[in-house]
Formats: sequence, structure tokens, C-alpha cells
Amino acid sequence: MKRIAALILLASLSTSAFALEPFVVSDIRIEGLSRISAGTVFNYLSINKGDRLTNEEAQQAIRALYNTKFFSDVELERDGSILVVKVVERPSIAKLTIRGNNDIKTDDLKKGLKDIGLTEGETFDRLAIDRVQQELIRQYYNRGKYNVSVIPHVTELDRNRVSIDIEIREGKVAKVKEVNIVGNTAFTDKEIEKDFETGTTNWLSWYSKNDQYSQDKLSGDLKKLQSYYMDRGYADFGLDSSQVTIAPDKRAMYITADVVQGDIYHISDTHLLGQLILPEDTLRKLVFVKNGDLFSRRAIEATSDSIKALLANIGYAFAKVNSVPKLDKDKHTVDVTWYIQPGPRVYVRRVIFQGNTRTEDDVLRREMRQLEGSWYSQAAIDRSKIRLQQLGFFKTVTIDKQVVPGSDDEVDLTVKVEEQSAGSLTFGVGYSQYSGIILSSSVSQNNFLGTGDRFSVSAERSDYLTQINAGYYNPFLTENGVGIGYNATFSRADYSNLGSQYASYSNSTKSFSTTLGIPVTDFDRISGSLGIGSTKINTYEGYTPQPLVDYINALGHQTIHSWTGSLSWVHDTRNSYWAPTHGGQLTATVSTALPGSTVQYWIFNGEANHYWPIGKGFVLYVDGKVAYGDTYGNQKYANTTSDYTPAGGGNAQVGYKAGQTVAFPFWMNFYAGGVTDVRGFQDNTLGPRVCAGVDTNGAPIKAQSNGYCPNSTYSYAQPVGGAFKVLGTTELYLPLPFLKDINTARVSLFVDVGQAYTNLQSFKFGGLDASAGISLHWQAPIGPLIISLGFPFRTQPGDSQYLERIQFTFGSQF
Repeated sequence: MKRIAALILLASLSTSAFALEPFVVSDIRIEGLSRISAGTVFNYLSINKGDRLTNEEAQQAIRALYNTKFFSDVELERDGSILVVKVVERPSIAKLTIRGNNDIKTDDLKKGLKDIGLTEGETFDRLAIDRVQQELIRQYYNRGKYNVSVIPHVTELDRNRVSIDIEIREGKVAKVKEVNIVGNTAFTDKEIEKDFETGTTNWLSWYSKNDQYSQDKLSGDLKKLQSYYMDRGYADFGLDSSQVTIAPDKRAMYITADVVQGDIYHISDTHLLGQLILPEDTLRKLVFVKNGDLFSRRAIEATSDSIKALLANIGYAFAKVNSVPKLDKDKHTVDVTWYIQPGPRVYVRRVIFQGNTRTEDDVLRREMRQLEGSWYSQAAIDRSKIRLQQLGFFKTVTIDKQVVPGSDDEVDLTVKVEEQSAGSLTFGVGYSQYSGIILSSSVSQNNFLGTGDRFSVSAERSDYLTQINAGYYNPFLTENGVGIGYNATFSRADYSNLGSQYASYSNSTKSFSTTLGIPVTDFDRISGSLGIGSTKINTYEGYTPQPLVDYINALGHQTIHSWTGSLSWVHDTRNSYWAPTHGGQLTATVSTALPGSTVQYWIFNGEANHYWPIGKGFVLYVDGKVAYGDTYGNQKYANTTSDYTPAGGGNAQVGYKAGQTVAFPFWMNFYAGGVTDVRGFQDNTLGPRVCAGVDTNGAPIKAQSNGYCPNSTYSYAQPVGGAFKVLGTTELYLPLPFLKDINTARVSLFVDVGQAYTNLQSFKFGGLDASAGISLHWQAPIGPLIISLGFPFRTQPGDSQYLERIQFTFGSQF
């Protein structure tokens, strides 16, 4: 009725305004403006000074001003030769309030209203109120709330303004009470509906919302229903009808789908027609059905997609492969033909980057495997996307193609990225009964100044430890991806007051190294490093575990100098840096203290892990690590520790003898246990443990089966680590239906297995410790937060005092 009234008003205005004879406009005067500028009116007014005004032109002018939606009334009058434009401005929206909404956020509702022109500061159109009600009701219908009511209240304010208050009464969600599929005899309802998003209430409905009706969800489920049958041979399956019935109270929904199963069909023959481009034998390898197979629409579509992908890899970016099945209803067979239309072969003209406000274009461009001026390749584009994701600089990466206007053989690529924090500023304050107050901080930036270089500085201070580390790495010293890095470390630790938590000795270490990295393939990289370092070790008679005292005494050096070198290889096929879902990583590193070092030794570290998506958002992760070290060459101990008189006056032969081959240095030993290792156990507490001091006969004190050390300085044996370590982890990442971005948070169930051993010969499967639990990785507002709840289910004698159920770390990002 309002629209009709407006049209009648427009007609009446037009009739009254144009009763005068046409005239030449000498000037234009506008009346009635308060908020809108005269320039805006002149911009929409098609009449200028000097024009001859006719009835038709006046009507067009009125329509143009009405169409701006700025005015509720427009009149044209004549004052001599002056055209007078009288307008009544529509009010502006001073305030827009939405209340009563709990299920949908206010910002989300306002976004929908903005799309239809209702937002603060805009001109108010009363006709838009109806559209507002319909839009809000539509959003709630999509949430399954069918008894929602939307009541708008408009209050007039001074200065031609209005305040709009929208009251929402959401009501209760309509629950799906019944889903009926009529006509299905080949399969059970449970088999068919297992992948449906719509269903009746179950114990998971509180977060899956499967029992809330949605037209979009139902449409998707009906497509799944059709696919279920057509992937299992029912080529002439049909969906006869679907009905949705709502109860009078609008609280219960009943869904019925009538299906016509049809018959089971088999493949009789397959054909490839059209412009094949490649030899037919090559394309035949991509045909996933053969004569006699059960008809499967999924396999037929996969064939089309595979042929298109192959053609896209050699430049045919817009290839079309249409499958046409021909049914023989008498024989129940299907003859399938794929018609191939490759279209023009195209090449990439330009690669454009968007969204990288901090990261330089060159950092992205050097990761691209699709080059400008070369033939289009979908494989190269997909690989480029993965390489950009592996940088860890971006939350999302998308690559779109656009046809160059006026050309059918050129495309431009637009690489859109959403940057995320690539650096962290972490502060830690803690307290332990063993180490006292612990202060730590670190600054790291994997995208230093937007160049892609990595930089880090960390410091830690506690009652027993002072440590500073600084590192820098440029991954693209050359255009070919040769990288160079530097690392410097200083640490000073005194474990003598930590009781049975650590071996009681002190050390001071200084080191510097440089690393050179060389790419071998897109997935493989080798690197080598050279360094220099020194470690000064102090042991304490009666407090330090006896084998450690004997080692230093026999070596004859408290300060150990080392020239170090290492060589490593990395094979990385992960699809993401922060939260991979498939692919894996293989690493192998051999490091050594070179000839001329105080102790010559070598160390091997190896790791293999992989991610497998196993459907419905679940991801399986398996990881294995091994580390082993030993000495080499013909180094001998210089001194003997057997000629001193132990406590009690005994003269037992203990320790290492002069001339004996030097053993693997204990300060390089591997330790197991902790939040990043075998969860559920305290850091570094698994593996060999030794008592301090000697007995009255001068022999080392032996720990009892429970780890207790009789007549020792410390009640319990001290962890000393070992030269061999093995770890294994199996983790199942769980889908979080309420969280679509896995880069924000991930929850997993884990099983950890591991142990450190004195040497390779002492390894026993029965000696492995194991734990299981649940872990949360969350990019919280305060920074990355990792919380693990671990339950050891396999332990060794003496482990009970080192259990730690809850473990967490956190920091803040910038």
C-alpha cells in the first residue's frame, strides 16, 4: 500500500508540476535541504541552466531524485524563469539497536542489515523495515527457529533523525523428531544416514546441532542420498519427492524423502572422444572404471577430474571433460563416454600478490613454482600454495586465475594471503621447590622485517641456570635458495642444589656456529655447519654421581674444547607449517666433535613423522625419533682415579683406568621425559639414574629397585641420561565442530613411548616408559598455549616420584 501511495503521489506531483507551458530555465533554486548538500541534488538532477524544460524532462528529474532514496517528497515549481526544486529529506538513522538475540551475534545480524541498506548514518527508508523483518527471520529460520518474532520500533528524533530499536524474540529451536526415507530396500536407514548432517537428537547434538533443521543442510543431505545409491550401482536412482512438516507449536520437524531405487547397473564399455591432446593410452590410465565394474558416479566424476587436472598441468587451464553415461535398461549396463574439450593452451602473464602488508613481495615470489611467462600448470600452482603455507607467515593462502581481457590464451594469477603473527615474545615466571623462581623470555621472528629471515634471542634465569641464545638465518642468501645462519650460546648451570631431580654438577658453556643450507629438490634440503665451543665442568665429591666424577678425573680436563661440524638432510612434504593434515617430514643429522677437540665424539639424530587425514576431520599423526652417540679415534684417559683413599678407609678399584678408551661424554647425554617428550613425566627424568658417592669400601653406591640410595648424600638416584634414546608418538587430532580454523586450536589424544639408555647395548623394549592422555594446542589471546593431561601407564622402578599429570607452556605473540 505504501508503494502504491508513493506512485499516486508521484503521478499527482507530476501532473500539478507540469501544468505550465515549457520554458527555458534561467536558474535553479533548491528548497528544503538541511542535511544533504545542494551539490548532491545537482549531481542527480539532469536539468541545467539554459535547458528548455518540458513535462517529460521534469518527470524524469523527479524520478531520478526519488531513486536516490534521499527524499520522501519532491516537487518542481516555476518562479518566472527560475526552476524551484522543493524536497523533503528522509530522516537519517542515528542509532540502530538490536536486542533479544542470543543465538546470533549482533555484529552478524547488523552485517546482514547493512547489505540491505539499513545501518547507522544511512538514510532511513520505511519500506526497508519489511525487508529487515524478512532478512532477520530468514537468518533464524536457517538456525531452525521457526517461532521467532522480529518487532521493529522507530522513534523520531530531532534534526530529522530516527532511532531504530529491533526487538527479537527468538523462541525455541525446532528439533528434528523423525527422518523417514521411503522406498529404500537395499540399504538400512542407518547406512544411508550415517553421513547426513540432519538427524534426530543424540548425545553429540549439543555441539553438532544435527537435530536443528536447515534447508541448506537438508539439500546437502538429499544430494548425499543420491550419491550413496549412484556410487553403488543404482544408475537410474531417483528422488521422487521430499516433504518437511512442522508441528503446530513449531517445535518439532518431520522429514520424509520418497526414493525410487531402480536397478543395479554395470559398466559395459568406456570411450574417450574429442580432442585428446595426449595419447589415448596415457589418458586411459586415468579412467577409474572398466568393463564389468559396478556403476559408480564417483569413479566417473573422478575420471573427469583427473583428465582435467592432467591437461591443466600442461597449460590447458580451462579444459572441459564431460561424462555421458548411456543406460541400457534391458541389459542393466552403462556405456560411458568422456568428451574432452581442452580449449586454448594458456600461459601466465602476471602473478599478483594481495594481503601481504608486512611481508615483501619477493618473499612470496621466490616460493612460487608457477612462473610468469610460462605455460599454466595446476601442479605448479598447487605446489606454490603449499610452499607459501609452509612458511608459517600466513593464516590462509588462496590462488585464483583470471582471464586477461581481450586474450583467450593468457591468465593472471592473484595470490591472496592473510598474514598472521610469525613472531613471538614469550615471558615465563615460575616457581619450583627444586629450582626456585624461574624467569625466562624469548623474542623470535620467523619473518624478520618482512624479509623471510629468521631471528631469535632467548634468555632464562633461575636459581641454578643462566642461559642466553641468539640466532639468525637467511634462507635465501642466493636466488637458488642457499641459506646461511649464525648461532651463539652462553649458559651457566649449577645443579648441585637440586637434589635428585638432576645430576649434581655445574657447567659453563660458550659456543658459536655458522650453518649453510642448500636446497636439493622442492622437498629436500641439506645443510652443514661448523662451530667452536668450550664447556667447563665442576664435579663435587660425595654429591656428584660417581661415574661423572670418575670421568672428569680420568680425562684430566675440567674445560673441554670442541671443534664441531654437522651435516643434516630434511625431506618435508607437509601441507602446512602450523597445523598439517597430510604429508610428513624425514630428518637425519650427523654431528661430530672434530679431531683436535678434547673429546672426539659423533652423534646421530633421526626423526620420521607423517600426518594422515582419516575422514570427518580426524587426522592421525605418527612420529618416531632416535638419537645415538659414541666416541671415535684412539683417545685414552690420561689419569686414574683408583689410587685415592675413599671414605671408610677402603681401597676399592673404581672409576676409569689410565689408558682406557674414552667413553661418550656425559654432558652430551640424551634425556627423556617432559611436556615435549614423554608427557606425564617430569622433564629429563627418564633413563639411567646413579647414586652419589661411594660406600665404605670405595665402591659406587647401588640404587635399590625403587630408586632409593642407602647411605648416600641424596635419598634418590640422580638422572644422568644416556648415549642412546628412542621416542615414539601416536596422536589423533579430533575435529572441533564449533571451530573451523584448525590454526586457532587443535585437540588430540596421544600415546607417548620413550626412554634413554646408557648405550645401544642396554636397549630393551621392556624398559620403555609410556603414557596416554589429551592435549590442547590453542593460539590464545595471551599467545600460544599448550596444555597436556598425561597418564603414565607403563613405568620403570623408581619412576613414581617423577610423575607429572598436568603440563603446560604459554607465551604471548606479536
